[in-house]
This record gives sequence, C-alpha cells and structure tokens, in this order.
Amino acid sequence: MKRKIVLITGANRGLGLETARHFAEEGHIVYLGSRNLHKGKTVAAGIPGSIPLHLDLNDPHTFTAAAEIISADHGRLDVLINNAGIMPEPDIMRDSTRDVPADILKNAFDTNFFGVVSLSNTLLPLLLKSEAPRIVNLSSNVGSLTLHASGAPLMKTFAYNASKTALNSYTVHLANACADTPLKVNSAHPGWLKTDMGTDYAPMEVREGLETVLWLANLPDDGPSGGFFHKQEKIAW
Repeated sequence: MKRKIVLITGANRGLGLETARHFAEEGHIVYLGSRNLHKGKTVAAGIPGSIPLHLDLNDPHTFTAAAEIISADHGRLDVLINNAGIMPEPDIMRDSTRDVPADILKNAFDTNFFGVVSLSNTLLPLLLKSEAPRIVNLSSNVGSLTLHASGAPLMKTFAYNASKTALNSYTVHLANACADTPLKVNSAHPGWLKTDMGTDYAPMEVREGLETVLWLANLPDDGPSGGFFHKQEKIAW
C-alpha cells in the first residue's frame, strides 16, 4: 500500500477525528486541520502519524500557510477531506426559512461554501501533483433540492441547507473543470451523526459515517467523479 498524504479539516473532533484516526492507523500521513491549533495539537498527540495544522475556514492566510507546509514536507497532497463546517441555526428542528437572519446566512456560506472553495482551490496545485488525487466534500442530504421538492421529511435549517446545496454545485463544477486530470471530487452524505453539530437527535454513531467518506477517499481510477453519495448509493442533486 502506498502511503498517502491526507489533509482533513475540522479534524479535532467528531467525524473528522474518526477519519484522521482511521488513516493514521493505516499508516498514512495525516494533516489534522483545526481552527484551534491548541486543540489540534492535543488531539494529534494521541494519534501517531498525524500532524496538527492550523486551518480556519474564515482565514485565507491559513490556507496558503498550510499549502506551503505540505509542499515543503511532501510536494504533493493525495487526499483532501473537506469536513469542517458549521450549523449556525440554534434550533435544528425548527424551520428557519421565513425568518432566517442575514448574518446567519452569511456565516453559513462563509464557512461551508466560500471557505471550502477557497481552501480547495489553494490546494489544487498540490493535489494535481498526486498520481490519484481525491477530494471529498462533506455535504448532507439536506442540500438536495430534489429531496426537498419531493416533500421528504428533512431538516429545514435554511442557511445550513442552502450552503450545502452551493457546496454540491462546486463539487460538480470542479469535477468538470478537472475532467482531464486524475482528480476525483465528490460530495458525501455521511448520515445524521451524533456529533456536536448533529446533536443527540441523530440516529447514527460517528463511526458509521466513515463508510461513505473512506469509499470516496479511496476510489479506484475508474471510480466516479462529480457525484453525491451515501454508502455508495447516489443521491439526487
């Protein structure tokens, strides 16, 4: 097995942490991205093979610094898992569509969309130096316009949902833009997990969310790109 260079954002807790542990246990080099570097260092100390990295999706300076560190250390990046995100609505069980404040919408898009796009584009040159680069964008089925239009019983946290819909659009556009390269980029719905964001309302344990993420991060050369998946099943946009 070839050792991979992996960067995971929001990796100091929840699904990001579980993903970091998995890759490190397999012997890969894991950059553990976190907004709070102290917390990242504390977590990384318990995961052999992981390297704490300051990454704040609201601070583009941390993007360029991270790219410079990875470039100097390895000259390439094999896997980028865009896991970090926020749920700005305080009540996830309430429909916020008719009265969501503008600042809540802005916060959601700044982190869940603009930050992810900017970071990914900053790291793209390093990814394209890999033989088999993979980007996994952590989305959610609440970003599916098809499911909402069908009347499916989904959360109606409009700011969060809309930011994930926008992220899905980036997934498709980036896949098309890089169709002539080995890069594969996909959106993942890991499931509704018991994390700080998912809360105890969630029916799934964190480790259950790994399945979709790991499958997309380790796709073979003939695997899909520009898709939206949950446990290898396609989700309608």
